[in-house]
Amino acid sequence: MKQELWLRQFFPAPDASVRVVLLPHSGGSATFYLPIARALAPVADVFAVQYPGRQDRRDEEPLRDLHALAELVAEVLKPGLDRPLVVFGHSMGGTLAFELAQRIPVAHLIVSGVRAPSHPLTDTIRLASDDALLAAVAGLGGTSAEVMADDELRALILPPLRADYVAAETYRWRSGPPLDTPITVCIGDSDPRTTVEQARAWAGHTTAPTTVEVFPGGHFYLVEHQQHVAEMVARGVRLVTPRGEVSEKPDHAVS
Repeated sequence: MKQELWLRQFFPAPDASVRVVLLPHSGGSATFYLPIARALAPVADVFAVQYPGRQDRRDEEPLRDLHALAELVAEVLKPGLDRPLVVFGHSMGGTLAFELAQRIPVAHLIVSGVRAPSHPLTDTIRLASDDALLAAVAGLGGTSAEVMADDELRALILPPLRADYVAAETYRWRSGPPLDTPITVCIGDSDPRTTVEQARAWAGHTTAPTTVEVFPGGHFYLVEHQQHVAEMVARGVRLVTPRGEVSEKPDHAVS
Protein backbone atom coordinates (compact mmCIF):
# COMPACT_ATOMS: atom_id res chain seq x y z
CA MET A 1 0.00 0.00 0.00
CA LYS A 2 1.47 3.35 -1.07
CA GLN A 3 2.03 5.75 1.81
CA GLU A 4 1.95 8.76 -0.50
CA LEU A 5 -1.62 7.84 -1.45
CA TRP A 6 -2.81 8.07 2.14
CA LEU A 7 -0.44 10.50 3.85
CA ARG A 8 0.06 14.19 3.11
CA GLN A 9 3.12 15.96 4.48
CA PHE A 10 3.03 19.71 4.01
CA PHE A 11 6.11 20.61 6.09
CA PRO A 12 8.47 17.61 6.27
CA ALA A 13 10.60 17.23 9.39
CA PRO A 14 12.24 13.82 8.94
CA ASP A 15 14.71 14.39 11.79
CA ALA A 16 12.00 15.02 14.39
CA SER A 17 11.87 12.44 17.15
CA VAL A 18 8.05 12.25 17.28
CA ARG A 19 5.52 11.66 14.54
CA VAL A 20 2.05 13.29 14.55
CA VAL A 21 -0.83 11.98 12.47
CA LEU A 22 -3.94 14.12 11.87
CA LEU A 23 -7.27 12.49 10.98
CA PRO A 24 -10.03 14.57 9.29
CA HIS A 25 -13.72 14.79 10.13
CA SER A 26 -16.65 13.50 8.06
CA GLY A 27 -16.36 14.95 4.57
CA GLY A 28 -13.00 16.45 5.45
CA SER A 29 -9.66 16.18 3.68
CA ALA A 30 -6.00 16.37 4.63
CA THR A 31 -5.73 20.03 3.65
CA PHE A 32 -8.09 21.00 6.49
CA TYR A 33 -5.09 20.55 8.78
CA LEU A 34 -2.66 22.70 6.81
CA PRO A 35 -2.49 25.53 9.44
CA ILE A 36 -2.07 23.11 12.35
CA ALA A 37 0.57 21.13 10.45
CA ARG A 38 2.46 24.37 9.81
CA ALA A 39 2.39 25.26 13.50
CA LEU A 40 3.58 21.80 14.56
CA ALA A 41 6.38 21.51 12.02
CA PRO A 42 9.09 22.73 14.45
CA VAL A 43 8.27 20.02 17.03
CA ALA A 44 7.20 16.95 15.05
CA ASP A 45 7.11 15.14 11.73
CA VAL A 46 3.47 15.79 10.82
CA PHE A 47 1.27 13.81 8.44
CA ALA A 48 -2.41 14.30 7.57
CA VAL A 49 -4.41 11.35 6.31
CA GLN A 50 -6.26 11.61 3.00
CA TYR A 51 -9.26 9.28 2.92
CA PRO A 52 -10.42 7.73 -0.37
CA GLY A 53 -13.08 9.58 -2.33
CA ARG A 54 -11.94 13.19 -1.98
CA GLN A 55 -9.67 15.69 -3.70
CA ASP A 56 -6.94 13.80 -5.58
CA ARG A 57 -8.55 10.49 -4.49
CA ARG A 58 -12.02 11.44 -5.73
CA ASP A 59 -12.13 8.58 -8.25
CA GLU A 60 -11.86 6.02 -5.44
CA GLU A 61 -14.82 4.59 -3.59
CA PRO A 62 -15.12 6.10 -0.08
CA LEU A 63 -15.29 3.63 2.78
CA ARG A 64 -18.44 3.26 4.89
CA ASP A 65 -17.00 1.32 7.81
CA LEU A 66 -14.64 2.82 10.39
CA HIS A 67 -13.25 -0.55 11.43
CA ALA A 68 -12.25 -1.27 7.83
CA LEU A 69 -10.80 2.23 7.43
CA ALA A 70 -8.80 1.82 10.64
CA GLU A 71 -7.27 -1.42 9.34
CA LEU A 72 -6.08 0.31 6.17
CA VAL A 73 -4.69 3.40 7.92
CA ALA A 74 -2.94 1.23 10.51
CA GLU A 75 -1.13 -0.66 7.75
CA VAL A 76 -0.02 2.62 6.18
CA LEU A 77 1.38 3.89 9.50
CA LYS A 78 3.26 0.75 10.56
CA PRO A 79 6.52 1.64 8.76
CA GLY A 80 6.77 4.83 10.85
CA LEU A 81 6.46 3.20 14.27
CA ASP A 82 10.18 3.55 14.96
CA ARG A 83 9.25 6.89 16.58
CA PRO A 84 6.61 7.73 19.21
CA LEU A 85 3.29 8.44 17.56
CA VAL A 86 0.79 11.13 18.60
CA VAL A 87 -2.60 10.88 16.88
CA PHE A 88 -5.13 13.71 16.64
CA GLY A 89 -8.59 13.22 15.16
CA HIS A 90 -11.59 15.51 14.94
CA SER A 91 -15.20 14.24 14.98
CA MET A 92 -15.25 11.01 12.91
CA GLY A 93 -11.46 11.28 12.89
CA GLY A 94 -11.48 11.03 16.69
CA THR A 95 -13.31 7.70 16.59
CA LEU A 96 -10.91 6.53 13.89
CA ALA A 97 -7.99 7.61 16.09
CA PHE A 98 -9.32 5.41 18.89
CA GLU A 99 -9.60 2.44 16.54
CA LEU A 100 -6.02 3.04 15.37
CA ALA A 101 -4.80 3.01 18.97
CA GLN A 102 -6.23 -0.49 19.30
CA ARG A 103 -4.21 -1.67 16.33
CA ILE A 104 -0.84 0.10 16.58
CA PRO A 105 1.15 1.68 19.44
CA VAL A 106 0.03 5.28 20.06
CA ALA A 107 1.97 7.28 22.64
CA HIS A 108 -0.71 9.96 23.09
CA LEU A 109 -4.25 10.04 21.73
CA ILE A 110 -5.97 13.40 21.21
CA VAL A 111 -9.62 13.33 20.17
CA SER A 112 -11.73 16.34 19.33
CA GLY A 113 -15.45 17.00 18.99
CA VAL A 114 -16.40 13.37 19.54
CA ARG A 115 -18.10 11.41 22.29
CA ALA A 116 -16.59 8.30 23.84
CA PRO A 117 -16.97 5.09 21.80
CA SER A 118 -19.22 3.69 24.51
CA HIS A 119 -21.71 6.51 23.73
CA PRO A 120 -22.55 5.86 20.06
CA LEU A 121 -24.32 8.34 17.82
CA THR A 122 -28.04 7.81 17.37
CA ASP A 123 -28.44 10.28 14.48
CA THR A 124 -29.72 9.28 11.05
CA ILE A 125 -28.45 12.23 9.01
CA ARG A 126 -26.97 9.70 6.59
CA LEU A 127 -30.51 8.90 5.42
CA ALA A 128 -31.45 12.52 4.67
CA SER A 129 -31.77 14.09 1.24
CA ASP A 130 -28.74 15.77 -0.28
CA ASP A 131 -30.03 19.21 0.64
CA ALA A 132 -30.82 18.16 4.21
CA LEU A 133 -27.45 16.47 4.63
CA LEU A 134 -25.58 19.57 3.46
CA ALA A 135 -27.77 21.79 5.62
CA ALA A 136 -27.00 19.66 8.68
CA VAL A 137 -23.26 19.89 8.02
CA ALA A 138 -23.50 23.62 7.38
CA GLY A 139 -25.31 23.99 10.68
CA LEU A 140 -22.27 22.52 12.40
CA GLY A 141 -19.96 24.95 10.60
CA GLY A 142 -18.46 22.29 8.34
CA THR A 143 -19.68 23.47 4.91
CA SER A 144 -19.83 26.98 3.54
CA ALA A 145 -22.82 28.54 1.81
CA GLU A 146 -20.69 28.88 -1.34
CA VAL A 147 -20.24 25.12 -1.51
CA MET A 148 -23.95 24.48 -1.03
CA ALA A 149 -24.76 26.87 -3.86
CA ASP A 150 -22.26 25.41 -6.35
CA ASP A 151 -23.62 22.35 -8.18
CA GLU A 152 -20.17 21.16 -9.23
CA LEU A 153 -18.74 21.35 -5.71
CA ARG A 154 -21.84 19.68 -4.28
CA ALA A 155 -21.40 16.78 -6.68
CA LEU A 156 -17.78 16.36 -5.55
CA ILE A 157 -18.34 16.45 -1.80
CA LEU A 158 -21.64 14.61 -1.42
CA PRO A 159 -20.45 11.01 -2.08
CA PRO A 160 -17.59 11.05 0.47
CA LEU A 161 -19.65 13.11 2.90
CA ARG A 162 -22.56 10.68 2.88
CA ALA A 163 -20.20 7.69 3.11
CA ASP A 164 -18.47 9.25 6.12
CA TYR A 165 -21.81 9.88 7.82
CA VAL A 166 -22.73 6.24 7.25
CA ALA A 167 -19.40 5.21 8.80
CA ALA A 168 -19.75 7.54 11.80
CA GLU A 169 -23.43 6.90 12.54
CA THR A 170 -23.28 3.12 12.16
CA TYR A 171 -20.02 2.72 14.10
CA ARG A 172 -20.31 0.54 17.19
CA TRP A 173 -17.53 0.01 19.68
CA ARG A 174 -16.37 -3.58 19.98
CA SER A 175 -15.93 -4.05 23.69
CA GLY A 176 -12.47 -5.08 24.79
CA PRO A 177 -9.64 -4.27 27.21
CA PRO A 178 -9.01 -0.54 27.72
CA LEU A 179 -6.03 1.17 26.15
CA ASP A 180 -2.98 2.07 28.23
CA THR A 181 -2.60 5.33 26.27
CA PRO A 182 -3.09 8.83 27.73
CA ILE A 183 -6.10 10.53 26.13
CA THR A 184 -6.79 14.23 25.74
CA VAL A 185 -10.38 15.09 24.80
CA CYS A 186 -11.23 18.51 23.31
CA ILE A 187 -14.73 19.83 22.74
CA GLY A 188 -16.52 23.09 22.11
CA ASP A 189 -18.73 24.25 24.96
CA SER A 190 -21.73 24.54 22.63
CA ASP A 191 -21.13 21.43 20.51
CA PRO A 192 -24.56 19.84 19.85
CA ARG A 193 -22.99 16.45 19.13
CA THR A 194 -20.81 15.97 22.21
CA THR A 195 -21.53 16.93 25.80
CA VAL A 196 -18.95 17.30 28.55
CA GLU A 197 -20.32 14.12 30.14
CA GLN A 198 -19.88 12.20 26.89
CA ALA A 199 -16.35 13.58 26.60
CA ARG A 200 -15.47 12.55 30.15
CA ALA A 201 -16.63 9.01 29.37
CA TRP A 202 -13.40 8.56 27.39
CA ALA A 203 -11.76 7.87 30.76
CA GLY A 204 -13.41 4.45 30.69
CA HIS A 205 -11.46 3.51 27.57
CA THR A 206 -7.94 3.76 29.00
CA THR A 207 -6.04 2.92 32.14
CA ALA A 208 -3.85 6.00 31.60
CA PRO A 209 -4.82 9.58 32.52
CA THR A 210 -7.62 11.29 30.60
CA THR A 211 -7.86 15.07 30.30
CA VAL A 212 -10.87 17.00 29.00
CA GLU A 213 -10.31 20.48 27.55
CA VAL A 214 -13.33 22.67 26.79
CA PHE A 215 -13.03 25.50 24.25
CA PRO A 216 -15.49 28.27 23.43
CA GLY A 217 -17.44 27.34 20.33
CA GLY A 218 -19.43 24.64 18.60
CA HIS A 219 -18.55 21.44 16.78
CA PHE A 220 -15.89 23.16 14.68
CA TYR A 221 -14.46 25.22 17.55
CA LEU A 222 -10.95 24.31 16.34
CA VAL A 223 -11.31 26.51 13.23
CA GLU A 224 -11.31 29.56 15.53
CA HIS A 225 -8.77 28.11 17.98
CA GLN A 226 -6.19 26.54 15.69
CA GLN A 227 -3.27 28.06 17.58
CA HIS A 228 -4.48 26.74 20.92
CA VAL A 229 -5.15 23.32 19.41
CA ALA A 230 -1.66 23.25 17.89
CA GLU A 231 -0.12 24.20 21.25
CA MET A 232 -2.07 21.43 22.96
CA VAL A 233 -0.87 18.85 20.44
CA ALA A 234 2.66 20.20 20.88
CA ARG A 235 2.35 19.59 24.64
CA GLY A 236 1.43 16.01 23.86
CA VAL A 237 4.49 15.74 21.63
CA ARG A 238 6.79 17.04 24.35
CA LEU A 239 5.38 14.51 26.83
CA VAL A 240 6.44 11.61 24.59
CA THR A 241 9.68 13.09 23.23
CA PRO A 242 12.53 10.69 24.07
CA ARG A 243 14.55 11.81 27.07
CA GLY A 244 17.48 14.02 26.21
CA GLU A 245 15.86 15.44 23.10
CA VAL A 246 14.33 18.92 23.25
CA SER A 247 11.37 19.95 21.10
CA GLU A 248 11.11 23.51 19.91
CA LYS A 249 8.00 25.57 20.55
CA PRO A 250 5.38 25.44 17.76
CA ASP A 251 5.26 28.21 15.21
CA HIS A 252 2.80 30.87 16.39
CA ALA A 253 1.97 32.16 12.91
CA VAL A 254 -1.28 30.21 12.59
CA SER A 255 -4.11 31.91 10.76
